[in-house]
Amino acid sequence: MAETRALARSDMTLLDMRGISKSYPGVQALQDADFSVRRGEIHGLVGKNGAGKSTLMGVLMGIRAADSGTIAIEGETLHHASPQIMIDAGISYVPQHINLLNTLTVAENILVGNLPKNRFGLVDWQAVNDDSQARLSRLGLKLDVRQPVEGLSVAERTMLAIAKALFNDARLIILDEPTAALSRVDIDLLFGFVRAQQEQGVAFIYISHHLEEVFEICDRVTVMRDGQIVGTRAISEINVADLIHMMVGGGVKEYGRESAAGHEVVFEVQDLSRRGAYEHVSFVLRRGEVIGISGLQGSGADELAQGLFGLERMGVGEVTIAGEVYRPGSPKSAFEAGVAYLPQDRHRYGLVQLRSVRENVTYSVLDRLVGRLGVLMRQDEQAITEEYIDKLGIVTPGPEQRTLLLSGGNQQKVVFAKLAATQPAVLILHEPSQGVDVQAKVDIFNIINDLSRQGVAIMIISSEVRELIGLCDRILVMYEGRITNEFSRAADDMLPEDILLAIEGGPGDADA
Repeated sequence: MAETRALARSDMTLLDMRGISKSYPGVQALQDADFSVRRGEIHGLVGKNGAGKSTLMGVLMGIRAADSGTIAIEGETLHHASPQIMIDAGISYVPQHINLLNTLTVAENILVGNLPKNRFGLVDWQAVNDDSQARLSRLGLKLDVRQPVEGLSVAERTMLAIAKALFNDARLIILDEPTAALSRVDIDLLFGFVRAQQEQGVAFIYISHHLEEVFEICDRVTVMRDGQIVGTRAISEINVADLIHMMVGGGVKEYGRESAAGHEVVFEVQDLSRRGAYEHVSFVLRRGEVIGISGLQGSGADELAQGLFGLERMGVGEVTIAGEVYRPGSPKSAFEAGVAYLPQDRHRYGLVQLRSVRENVTYSVLDRLVGRLGVLMRQDEQAITEEYIDKLGIVTPGPEQRTLLLSGGNQQKVVFAKLAATQPAVLILHEPSQGVDVQAKVDIFNIINDLSRQGVAIMIISSEVRELIGLCDRILVMYEGRITNEFSRAADDMLPEDILLAIEGGPGDADA
C-alpha cells in the first residue's frame, strides 16, 4: 500500500496551466494565472467569491476561451480546448449540483447511451445490472445498482458522479464544493472514496470554502485573489491563519467611511427562526447604521435577507420597524412598510432590461406618480429619473436608454436608484458589488455612504469581508443558521483573519 501511495503522489506534473488571462468588459477575471497539479495529488483551490476560481476551471474545461496562456496535460499542449477535448484528455468536472438522471437507476446512469442488448435487439437488463455492479465493485463503491438515483444520498450521488468520470478514463477530477450539503458522516464516506481513487493515481482539484476540509483532504493548496494566483503551499507547511491571510491580502480599509449611525432603533429582529434556514436570530439596526452579515453558503444569511423582504416565509419570531410589527407577506408589502431589497441577481430580479432607465427607476413608485384621473404625471416621473441619474452618476445617453445597453456597474446603479426612490427606512443589499469593476464599486460604496448619512438603515449580505470592514459599523457572522459572532468598528476588532475564522465556524479569534 505504501508503495502504491508513493507512486500515486509522484512529482510528475499532470496538468500545467501557464499565463492564463481572461477579461470581460470592465473586469479582468484572470491575469497571468499559473496553476499545476501533480499526478495522484488532491490539490485544493481556495479564494473568496469572485477570486477567479470558477473562471480558471471554466478555461480548463474548455467552457471559456482564455485570452492568452497554454494548457498542457503530461507535457502535451492542448490547442483549441473544448469540453469534449478536455474530457478525452482525461479531465472531468463534478459540479456542486450533481447532474444525473434522477428517475433512472444507478445502472442506467452508469451505462446510459451504451446499454447492452440481447440477440433480439432488446436491452439486456441482467447484463446492465451485472456490468454496472462489477464496475462499482472495482472502485470499492457499494451501491444498489437497481435503485433509482433520486433515492441516493447527496454523498452517494457525488461518488456516483466521480465513478462515471473514472469509467470514462478520467485522470483529473474537479470537485466543486462537494460537501456543501453533507453531514459529517457523509463527508467521511466521500473522503474515504476520494482517497481510495487517489491511491490508484487519480488526481483531484478540490474547490471549497470550508478551509478545515482543505487541510483534512488536500496535499497542496493554491490561493486565488482578484483573478491572480497568490501562491501554492504544501498543506504541511501552512496553517489556517496563514491561508486566510493569503486569501484576504492587504488594503482592508481601502473603502473606509465615517459612521453616520444614530441611537434610534429603526429595525429590530427578535428570536427569528425558520426551520431549515435560520434559528434564534436577533439584532437591531439603528438609523444611519450600516451592518454586514456574512457566512458560508448555507449559513442562513441569504435566506434571512429573502425572508425579511417577503420573498420567502419569514418564520416565527418578532420583527418591528420603528416599533411597529412587521410581517411582510410579499415584496409589495415590504416596500409599503419601508423596506427595500437589492437582489444578488440584479439581471433576473432587479431590472426589466428591455425597458428604459426611466421606467426602471420609477416603476417602484408609480403609485405616487399617478394623478387624480389615473394619468401618469410625466414631468414628475422625468424629474425623479433625472435626479437619480445625477445623484448616482449613472452613465447613460439619456433616461430613455434601454437598461440592457448599460455597463454592469451602471445597471447596478439603476437598481439602487429604483430602491432609493422609494425612500426606504431600511435597505437590504445582497452582494451589492458583485460583477462590477473597481470604479463602479467605489461609486456604489459612495452611494451606500450617502444613503446612510440621510438616515437610511442599511444591512449588507456579502461574502466580501474586505469590503464589509471598510463599509460597516458592525459585522455579524452566521454559521449553521445562527449568528455566532459580532465585530464592531467601535471596538476596533474588525480583523479580517478573525472574521474569516468565525465564518469557518471558529471562535472569531485567529489565535484561538
